[in-house]
Formats: sequence, C-alpha cells, structure tokens
Amino acid sequence: MEKNTTRLKIVEQDEWLRPVEELVGRRHDNYLEKLAEIERGSGSIVDYANGYRYFGWQWDDVLDGWWLREWLPGAHDVYVFGDFNNWQRTEIRMHKDAAGVWSAFFPAAMYRDRLVHGSLYKLHVHGDNGWRDRIPAYARRVVQDEASKDYTAQFWSPAEPFDWRGDAFDASRAGNLLIYEAHVGMAQEREGVGTYREFTKKILPIIKKDGYNAVQLMAIAEHPYYGSFGYHVSSFFAPSSRCGTPEDLKELIRRAHELGIAVIMDLVHAHYVKNLNEGINELDGTDHLYSLPGEAGYQPYWDSKLFDYGKREVRHFLLSNVKYWLDEFHFDGFRFDGVTSMIYHHHGYTEFDAREKFFDAGVNEEAIAYLTLANRLVHDFRPAAVTIAEDVSGMPGMCIPIADGGIGFDYRLGMAIPDFWIRYLKELPDEEWNIWEMWSVMTDRLPAVKTVAYAESHDQALVGDKTLAFRLMDKEMYFHMDRASENLAIDRGMALHKMIRLVTISTGGQAYLNFMGNEFGHPEWIDFPREGNGWSYAHARRQWSLADNGFLRYSWLGDFDRAMIRLVKKYKVLEDGYAWNLLMDEHNKTMVFSHGRLLFVFNWHPTASIPDYELPVQAAGKYVPVLSTDERRFGGQERQAMDAEHFSFNVAGDDGTLYPRIRIYNTSRTATVFLRKR
Repeated sequence: MEKNTTRLKIVEQDEWLRPVEELVGRRHDNYLEKLAEIERGSGSIVDYANGYRYFGWQWDDVLDGWWLREWLPGAHDVYVFGDFNNWQRTEIRMHKDAAGVWSAFFPAAMYRDRLVHGSLYKLHVHGDNGWRDRIPAYARRVVQDEASKDYTAQFWSPAEPFDWRGDAFDASRAGNLLIYEAHVGMAQEREGVGTYREFTKKILPIIKKDGYNAVQLMAIAEHPYYGSFGYHVSSFFAPSSRCGTPEDLKELIRRAHELGIAVIMDLVHAHYVKNLNEGINELDGTDHLYSLPGEAGYQPYWDSKLFDYGKREVRHFLLSNVKYWLDEFHFDGFRFDGVTSMIYHHHGYTEFDAREKFFDAGVNEEAIAYLTLANRLVHDFRPAAVTIAEDVSGMPGMCIPIADGGIGFDYRLGMAIPDFWIRYLKELPDEEWNIWEMWSVMTDRLPAVKTVAYAESHDQALVGDKTLAFRLMDKEMYFHMDRASENLAIDRGMALHKMIRLVTISTGGQAYLNFMGNEFGHPEWIDFPREGNGWSYAHARRQWSLADNGFLRYSWLGDFDRAMIRLVKKYKVLEDGYAWNLLMDEHNKTMVFSHGRLLFVFNWHPTASIPDYELPVQAAGKYVPVLSTDERRFGGQERQAMDAEHFSFNVAGDDGTLYPRIRIYNTSRTATVFLRKR
C-alpha cells in the first residue's frame, strides 16, 4: 500500500509531535493497511465484523438445521456433546476446514425435539494439552450449575426474537455525558446478586431522578469469579447469567432508552481470564490461539492472558464482539477498560516522562491499530455511539479523529483527578491545600481532548481503598450521620464532599462520572463474597434506604448532587469548555471562575469567613446565588442569604480601564454559584 506522505493534522496542530512525525505517520499507516485489507475482503469494516453471525450456532434455512462452528486451528479432534445426546462426548464429531474452523450440522428433522432452547452443551477438544471439555468462544449464554459450580454453554434460541421496535434512541441528543457508573449485581439493597430486572425496575428510576443521562454498566460479559468486578472475562459474547437472561438485559437497555438514558458498556478487550474450564485460554490446545506464545501472552500484574492484536483472526474476534453488543443489545457505546495495558508492552508500569516513550519499542503498535479499527467500526456502524478510553498515560492522539492521525476515541477518563483528591485527603491538612495545584490538575487537558471528569469511581470504593466520604468522615459515619448529632468531622466531611464534586464537574472536563451510591456518601466499601469474609454479600450491595431516610444526612448529599446536576444541565456548563479563571486568592484559599453567566466561588479555607469580600466578575450585572454547598437543604448553615442580590461596581485598573466587581460574604468551606442577571 502507498504510504501517506502528507502531514497529518495531529502533527500540524501540535508542535510537540513534530520531532516524532515519522513515527506518528507509521502508526497511522499501520491502521490504514489493516483497514484496506479488511475492505478488500469484505467491502467495509461493518460487514467484516460479523463473526457472531457465522460462528457459534447459526440456523440454515436451505438445509433446515443448525450449524455449530468454532475456530480451533491447533486442535487435533473436536466433538460437541450435551443433554441432546445424553452427554456422550465422542458421538458427534466436528469437521475442520482449511482455515481451522470446526463445524457440525444438526438437521432439524433429527434434533428438533432434542436440541431445544435452553439445551446445555460443551466441546470435547483434543489438543496439545490433552482431552478437555471446553466452552466455545462464541457461546452466547453460559450458566453455572448450582451444585458442581461448573460452567456450561447453553443453546439460546427463544421462540420469539426480542422486539426492538420503537427503539430509535440517539445518544448524541442527550448532550454532554453525565455518567452513572453501576454494577447490576451489587445495585440492590438485599444481600445477594441483583438482577437485570431489579435494576430496570428499581435503579433506572433513581438514575433518571438524579438527572444523569447515561449509565455505564460494569461486569456484563460472563466472568467466573464474581469478585473480579467483571474484569476477568471468560465468555465475550455471553451476558453474565448470574444477573438474568439476555432478554432481561435487552429489556433493561430498552427501558433506559425510554427514560432518555444512554447505556454504555464497560468493555474488556485488554485481557481475558486464564482459566481453562471457563475461558478461551488454550481453547484449541495451544497457548497461542488468542495470545502470543509463552510469557509474551501473559499479563503478570493482573494474572491473566493478553490478546495477540497482530493476529488477523484475533482482531476479527474482537471487532465482531464490538459490533455484537451494539447490534444485538443496542448498547450506546463503550468504556474501553485497561487501554494503558493494551498499548504498551510494559502495560504502563513506567514513568511517562519523555516524548519518546509514547513511540519507542515499549509501545504495542498492533494494539493501537486494533483500537483505531474498533473506533472506526463503532462510529461507522452507530454514528451516535460514544467511546471512552481508560488510559492513564496520556498517549498522544487518543481522542483525536482517525482522519487526522488519531486513535479516534470520543473521550478519555481524567484519571489524574481522583488520584489528586486521594493524595490531598491522605497527606495534607486543609490549610496546606494549594488552590493553584488544584486548578492545574482540574484543567490539565488539551482543548481537543474531551475528558470525563470524576472525583471517584468504583476503584476508590473497593476494599483496600476508601471512598471520598469514608476518607473524609471515617468511622464517625457510623455514629454521627443522624441529623440531630453534632460532630465537627462530619460537618467538615459533608462540606468538602459537596465542594469536591462541584469543582470537579465544573472544571475537570466535558463529561462527568459518578459511581452508584457515592453521590450520597455511601458508607460501605465494596467487598465481594470470598473466603475471608465468610462468602458474605453484606458489602456487595448498595444501601439506598440511607439516602431515603429523612433522619440521616445522606439524603442531604443526594439532594445536593441532584441540584448540582440540574444546574450543570440547565446552564450547559460541560459544553462551555474551560472555566474562565477570574481570581486565585491563595491566602484565603479562594478560587473564582466563570462559565457563561454563572460565577463560581470556592472558599477552601477551614475557618476564614470574610464579610464584604471583593472579587472580579466577567461582566457587569446583578449576581444572585442559585446554588450553595452551605444551604440548609443540603445540611449546611446557610451563612449567606440565598435571596441576596449583588450588584456590580467598577474599579479602575492600573491602566485606567474600568473592571466590574462585586462584594459577597465569602464563608469558609463553601462553594457558591451565582447567576448574572441583566
């Protein structure tokens, strides 16, 4: 293929990339070569990514029966067995073609009453690792036996296909993303595993009421260990059966769409579980079916297997998986997990302190090509769909359009922001907080790189870490969250919890994310059932009743979050881009900035409340408070009147120019938002 000799737009717009222009071009050419190969063979990448329509169980109208196909090039012999043949392992032999695809045909005349919806089956594979009973990679339903705990594939063919009529949801109409990160299994209050149906009935209305316009679902693809949070996937085409049926998940998504909520899947293509009994590892008997052989195919930090993105069949498998979830389940996009691990052979375990580290031998160029192809597929197939990259390295071009030489993601996660809050809460007393550093961390992004800002996610809620609420209030939460109690630690924690969220959403990016329950300061960490806790579900749930209890302070935090989201949506704060910095008063720990007609004043000082505090504003007018973290309805003291009016006045600068200013009562540990009225 002829190489691209014109300068890519990504380089034209970023002088920092000029010294590595050739390497940026090589990266883009690698993608173009693979795309050209796909288009030569299939016409388009959308038509190419149809593995789920060929592999697995497929009905043949002409022959009147079912085909079962699986790619197992290294296998010596393959049989299929199940309850339809009384579990006789070596009765139904599959046949191998030149491409390494094994197939077996099941005539309806012979199997109509035996191979039925819900039938259980497995493959019996003879490979270099011996004879093993395995689950096919393209299985669409995998269930666990209650007694033996073994996983088995299930033939899934409902009499009536799911009715998607009327579902014409367009995620792009919702505006900038306000994401509610959720885990279906632990979303319920009872001790146990929540279901898709429970989530549809109980949790979607909460998300709608809270004002979020997107839900990001974790742990959707089947995974054998519940406590992995869904990140050790075993069956990439099977929704987790512990939460219900595929139709239950489809109904969840359809109902979310009816409520105006986009559904984003937490997609795990960075690695896969190493288990042989449940997963795709050594499925054909070799250690290099979906991975590179030996240690190159192992992720030592996660004790899992890596994909070989340079292998054509692996890319086809993963791209087909991307399209499958969009097509069959109507997901509205993906958060790609573990992108940093994917794009570096060292998996991100280094300091990114030099430009060359983004382009040297440590970079996995095949993974970058795959991610670029995946973004092309998503946006070609579903233009309104969104893609989010979990990348901590800041790889140049991650959120730049593919045509300009980028990788093509719509958003990146602002992962430095939660790390910043954890560091401050762990290491620095309030009076030592540096508001300039705070501002720098919140706004450290390139203009063209859309960022999902968040103060905390599921990562901070796990055992071994702490949520912001627990860091702020610790054990006092268990004794003093009733409204009648007086406690200085709780007062401080409540105030900072609200301020941290408000400054993050108003300065940190063009989208915002919250993990379920954290908006109201959920007191419990997440601890999935394990031997160390007696296999208890006590901490693998969300106690929604705490937020509904009118005698507890949790409801005040939840009320503030709803008011904050309403404000951000009403005045299009996320769409406004960077906040306009008006004042940084380090002595009084006060920062002032604006978004359009909104003026934000944050006083981080633990004690200094200043009457008649004078501050600059962007334009003349009357300023009235519309939201304050200190309002009584949010558990504050309401030390400044919410019905006050602040009229601007002019002050001459050094050059004689008149600048508008206002005076307010600048109360400690308070954030107030003012609206300019003309």
